[in-house]
Amino acid sequence: MIELRHDVAGEPVTVHVPETTEDLGEFWKWLYRARGRGPIAIDTETTGLHIFGPSFRLRTVQFGDERDAWVILYERGGYHESYARDALLRCRKILIHNAAYDWLVLGQCAGIPLEDLTPWTTDTRILAALCDPRQPSEGGAGTALKPLSAKWVDPAAPDTQGGLTRVFNSLGFTKETGWANVPLTHPTYLLYAGLDVIYTARLYPVLRRELERLGVRPELVTYEHEIARLCATMQRTGLLVDQDYAAPLARRLAEEGETYAAVAARYGVLAVGSPAQVAEALAGMGETLTERTDLGALKVDKQVLLPLADLDRDWQRIGAREPNPLAYAVLRAKRAAKWGGTYAERFMTKLSAAGRLHAVISPLAARTGRMSVTDGLHQLPSSDHVVRRAILAEPGHVMVSIDFQAIEMRVLAALANVRKMKEGFLSGGEKFDIHAYTARLIKGDAATPKDRKVFKGAGFGKVYGGGIKTIARQTGATESEIAHAVAAYDRAFPEIKRAGKRWQREAFQNHMVYISATGRRLPLDRDRAYAVTNYACQSAARDVLGQAMLEMEGAGLLEYMRLPIHDEILASAPKEDAAAVAREFERCMTMTLYGVPIVAEAEIGGRSWGSLYGADF
Repeated sequence: MIELRHDVAGEPVTVHVPETTEDLGEFWKWLYRARGRGPIAIDTETTGLHIFGPSFRLRTVQFGDERDAWVILYERGGYHESYARDALLRCRKILIHNAAYDWLVLGQCAGIPLEDLTPWTTDTRILAALCDPRQPSEGGAGTALKPLSAKWVDPAAPDTQGGLTRVFNSLGFTKETGWANVPLTHPTYLLYAGLDVIYTARLYPVLRRELERLGVRPELVTYEHEIARLCATMQRTGLLVDQDYAAPLARRLAEEGETYAAVAARYGVLAVGSPAQVAEALAGMGETLTERTDLGALKVDKQVLLPLADLDRDWQRIGAREPNPLAYAVLRAKRAAKWGGTYAERFMTKLSAAGRLHAVISPLAARTGRMSVTDGLHQLPSSDHVVRRAILAEPGHVMVSIDFQAIEMRVLAALANVRKMKEGFLSGGEKFDIHAYTARLIKGDAATPKDRKVFKGAGFGKVYGGGIKTIARQTGATESEIAHAVAAYDRAFPEIKRAGKRWQREAFQNHMVYISATGRRLPLDRDRAYAVTNYACQSAARDVLGQAMLEMEGAGLLEYMRLPIHDEILASAPKEDAAAVAREFERCMTMTLYGVPIVAEAEIGGRSWGSLYGADF
């Protein structure tokens, strides 16, 4: 038996590493005693993060309470493997930090499906996010185990990750390759593994008390664990990739990037990624740049370049000016590089043996609880079909997209109790266009498509906190036009401004924390209190989607679900049943929020995701 001693919060703890069957017998005795005392913390060490990759391996499984950790050397197989598996199946109260990862690891490598673990699991990462969802860069502790342990358990909690990296380097490995190659019984590696479950076990009661002190409802904790389970299930299923399309796409995008980089070079920009070169060349062409970074440099990011190229956020022509050829070339060159590297190439390099991409779905990614998906899948332009064409439905299936209709504005109308908006949503039917309605309400029957676009910008400015300059840039209207539109918007819907001020006052009275409609704590930055409207709407919209996802599972639709993307669910459904499946998805996404109807519309495509955006397959 290897035994490693350490102090946590001034108390001695022990990391036990069984090496013989007798040692494993001692582990078994401890497990039964510990199981009777309370929950057992569980963790895994693996060869990396690519769970479904061909070379991925499970190296150790850890079990622990507040004073003892047991590191089972799963990689050795035999009794070590069987004891670890049996112990996992016999635990009925489990603590895991970032449970979705370990659920999937144990399913893939140990043959224990997440369905066998989720009913017994409490994820301390979820508890921490519900206490304070802010990342360190935002003034919070974040949701990583070591910083949380330093805050709540022991200020001297060691940076074992840093120590391990030094070990990896001393053995000739990098931070990435060390996990697979460090000797299984290296003391630093074993200490790192063992301390994680001890910290998790100690973190749990502290976070529980904190949630109770803050008044976070137990129902919200349960709800978030259910959403994590659904997201992990979709991640396990993965997305089928058309490799015959993705590989040539990567090459074509590389060539496109080179072509537009050559255009930029003709205007003196030798590196499209150099803001200084781009700013200098644009100034030489007579463009006026006014926005600056925090360090004082002129901004030439996407938000600045799009209006110069006369493009909106969806890369559609605005019609406000003659496009600047350099701005257009820089945008196209950078987009081609991103699409080729971030998407097409990654699709190929991260494939599982079954030809699937298992993107990580993070259900608590943003401060508001909004979900995100790795590999850039939640950041694709809404008008793009090129990258989406690489993602396929199952054989014999078609892609189905079910999207909430005007969810941001419906949530805003519900939360702020906006009378005229609610009247429109209630009387307008499923195809109701809130932005055209607003334009007619303010401008009368003579309202034009441009008026609709301007008032749509004003409405989204209310939801997302965009200022006059930002809205003008996105719509192509002048700042004067937008200022008048925003003022008219406030007169038509005065409840929005009043609600925003009320929510700010409530947050100030609650130590700069706004409590969402579902009881979620949303900390505000003191210098950006106006963002409360955005936080309130985004958080409520996310929870509407979460509730809809639970309804979908109850209706037997989980097997078809592939991704949550913003306010949309992407699904793969049998071609002959697609219409019926789509109607059932729509039913699950139809509900009422404070008297406002929430509705969704399904679109049935072809075999590829891109078919829903114009691709011919």
